[in-house]
Amino acid sequence: MVFVNKKLYLSLMLFLTVVILFSPKIFAQNYYADIEISVDKTGIVDIEGTTNLPDLVVQNTEKYTYKKQSYWLLNITRKEVFSDYIYELNLPKGSIINYIDSSGFSGIEENDGRLIITGSGNNEKLSIKVQYQIEEKSEELSTYDLILWIFLLLIITLTILLIYFIYEDKTKEKKDSEYKNEYNLKGLSKRQKEIINLLIDKKRPLTQTDIQKELDIPKAAVSRNVHSLEIKELVEIEKTGMSNLVRLKKQ
Repeated sequence: MVFVNKKLYLSLMLFLTVVILFSPKIFAQNYYADIEISVDKTGIVDIEGTTNLPDLVVQNTEKYTYKKQSYWLLNITRKEVFSDYIYELNLPKGSIINYIDSSGFSGIEENDGRLIITGSGNNEKLSIKVQYQIEEKSEELSTYDLILWIFLLLIITLTILLIYFIYEDKTKEKKDSEYKNEYNLKGLSKRQKEIINLLIDKKRPLTQTDIQKELDIPKAAVSRNVHSLEIKELVEIEKTGMSNLVRLKKQ
């Protein structure tokens, strides 16, 4: 009887040992996860989705990331065995992956400048280890390029405006010169030449009072010289009330 009880006792102990050793795997088969993991440039991790493992879904945590110099390490390793899991890991924009050591790893794709790692597995532990770098130069370079393009555009615009104004001045000078050449100023007195040049520059008829004020000469001198220019058929005089309107005569 004692022998039977001892045999039964040993069998029971063996059974309990087997149950204790294999129970984690047996019970772990009930864990499942369908999650999306997002990591920002500062190493903040968000995990959301559907799972029956309560502490797997988290927001704004830094416990899964570590940075050394310019290298980031993301390490999400769970000791539980999942009967079924699928994940999508979104790395920060500008990330360059150095290595991946993950369970259920299936592939990498890119969307809108972000690298996306996807994985799935059955009856195994969930482990995601990724070392990556964030290429800051690309953003700095684009800013530098933008400033450079704005500077070049400004230089081109100023150059075009400068050429335009120089061309306009030369064209104006040429037209004025051609216009003045239409009138024979030979044999004219200094004041008569001044009156003709004033009418050419103003490009409109002037009263004798206007000519007097512009050239600062006596009224009688204006009247005498304008009358002389009329005789030489260089100007025309038109009565406008109490004033005389003086205009160049077409040659």
